[in-house]
Amino acid sequence: MFGTESSLSMFLNTLTPKFYVALTGTSSLISGLILIFEWWYFRKYGTSFIEQVSVSHLRPLLGGVDSSTPSNSNSSNGEADSNRQSVSECKVWRNPLNLFRGAEYNRYTWVTGREPLTYYDMNLSAQDHQTFFTCDSDHLRPADAIMQKAWRERNPQARISAAHEALELEESSKPLLSCSCATAYILLAEEEATTIMEAERLFKQALKAGDGCYRRSQQLQHHGTQYEAQHRRDTNVLVYIKRRLAMCSRKLGRTREAVKMMRDLMKEFPLLSMFNIHENLLESLLELQNYADVQAVLAKYDDISLPKSATICYTAALLKARAVSDKFSPEAASRRGLSTAEMNAVEAIHRAVEFNPHVPKYLLEMKSLILPPEHILKRGDSEAIAYAFFHLQHWKRVEGALNLLHCTWEGTFRMIPYPLEKGHLFYPYPICTETADRELLPTVFHEVSVYPKKELPFFILFTAGLCSFTAMLALLTHQFPELMGVFAKAFLSTLFAPLNFIMEKVESILPSSLWHQLTRI
Repeated sequence: MFGTESSLSMFLNTLTPKFYVALTGTSSLISGLILIFEWWYFRKYGTSFIEQVSVSHLRPLLGGVDSSTPSNSNSSNGEADSNRQSVSECKVWRNPLNLFRGAEYNRYTWVTGREPLTYYDMNLSAQDHQTFFTCDSDHLRPADAIMQKAWRERNPQARISAAHEALELEESSKPLLSCSCATAYILLAEEEATTIMEAERLFKQALKAGDGCYRRSQQLQHHGTQYEAQHRRDTNVLVYIKRRLAMCSRKLGRTREAVKMMRDLMKEFPLLSMFNIHENLLESLLELQNYADVQAVLAKYDDISLPKSATICYTAALLKARAVSDKFSPEAASRRGLSTAEMNAVEAIHRAVEFNPHVPKYLLEMKSLILPPEHILKRGDSEAIAYAFFHLQHWKRVEGALNLLHCTWEGTFRMIPYPLEKGHLFYPYPICTETADRELLPTVFHEVSVYPKKELPFFILFTAGLCSFTAMLALLTHQFPELMGVFAKAFLSTLFAPLNFIMEKVESILPSSLWHQLTRI
């Protein structure tokens, strides 16, 4: 034992500083080359070469099969090309399922003391109201002029007072209800009514006035530009009222009645897609568990040429998951691989997650929900909140659907390592989404979800650290050879100290003759 220690000490003493320089320099060079190769492989293929080789060789030995990543298809490439449209990346859309301010948003404020809507969101709503409910000729009629100012008013009480004033003025001047009466009732139903039943009553009064205005303007629309603008405004008012009445029926539990109203509205005004009434219809059909009709609506609107939404993508994924989720087991799937139906469901989930990656955390209740805003940003956190707020119950109703989502949704990020630069089924994820969502969502009590950034693989970080450390050692050894030699000997002595201590204990316990025979062996 003592001979071994003396030979090791003699070997360390014979090492010159040049040896340490050569050792650290060579180590730095090798680790640097590994780092360059790893970085190039990661940039090209989105994964670590060492990690991929390790998993591909060790995983089969452990009995696992990675079947969660679907193969690419020619149709997906076609869809990706068709979705690269020259539109604004961060266009804000009206939330098709937005709540009522008086009956829902204000009640939340009364209970919690928190403001669920941001100023930016309410300002966008004011702009929408001015676009939908006013026209250039409103200043010619006193009641319409009052409502035109009311939609621009920031103070809610001032808007409500203006609506009452317009109603009083209109009722005193004319026996017939005009369009200003319809928009005044809309404002009162949205902001003054404290219950859904009260809002429904006001919307029915608005419908009576709005329907008469629409019929009169329809007959005069070809008499000039002014009449055409009035007819366009009256159409928007009528569609808005009927849609909100259908939503009232849905909230009051009369779902079949709501479905009929929505279908009639879509049939009567097929070109007014800006209201996205089909998303209201999808939610109501899911509540009725009428999955055949849901599939029929998706067949019409889940088209390559039409803009996508979280409702479209995740509802399609839910229907495909419904066919296999009740019998899905990740352990069984890893042993036998995925069946065709399971593969279709996983691909649909990956497609939905690529479109909006924020939804799964809300559906899996990994992140708390808040009231949805009045406007959403497609593929953003605001759209995810709006979808999950209304559709979480539908996912829970399908047995095993959330389990399938939990097991497969993260596999999407292995398919698109650089979502901001290159998409898989859709155009690249918009960079400006986070900024816009912070304007739409109340960041005081809600943490905005951002796109999960792909972290660098462990081996790239390890080789980078190893390369930097050995390069620093080589530089220090070259500059201070004597001092680094002392440090190296002290480090090795400290490293071998526990081993020497153990060997001494073993030597003191074992008989000397036995220890002599072991050392000879």
